[in-house]
Amino acid sequence: MRVSRIQAEENRQTVINVASRLFREHGFDGIGLKDLMEAAGLTQGAFYKQFTSKEDLAAQSSTRALESAYCRWSAAATANPEDPLGQVIGFYLSAGHREEKTDGCPIVALGSDAARHGVAVKASFETGIRTHLDILERLISETQGEEFKSKAMAILSLMVGALTLSRVVNDPSLAQAFLDTAAAQVRNIVAA
Repeated sequence: MRVSRIQAEENRQTVINVASRLFREHGFDGIGLKDLMEAAGLTQGAFYKQFTSKEDLAAQSSTRALESAYCRWSAAATANPEDPLGQVIGFYLSAGHREEKTDGCPIVALGSDAARHGVAVKASFETGIRTHLDILERLISETQGEEFKSKAMAILSLMVGALTLSRVVNDPSLAQAFLDTAAAQVRNIVAA
């Protein structure tokens, strides 16, 4: 049965959304097309009508995941206009965010996978990373002024690293220590 263009686009968006979450949970190579399409409620055959390759889907779903992360950062900053950077730090470097495997930070979940992929996937990540840096630069510049670009890079690196490390250890105390220490150091960087 043939589907309308509207339905085909809705199906395509569903696959991108599902892949965005499942790739963060399993990695790009940790889930096959059959399981991915099944999770989207479609057949594997429908995949090739929507995407040129799994790499194409990886790039598009990475863009979607990074846009979602950007929206979460913006929402966190808006939630506390008195201390928007503190709100972002508090959200990002939290135990709750550490446990979010499907909706958590795509840079942490897929960064090392993306490094092994092609130009399109890396371009999605580069755009998303630049957007995150822009947010941090804006938040820091509102309180600092000069040197905010290098501070934004240091802060993003520290936050991504701390969240990554907190996810790869079994000891919950050590995991929380990575988050707490990073949060304190980020505040020190901003205050300096």
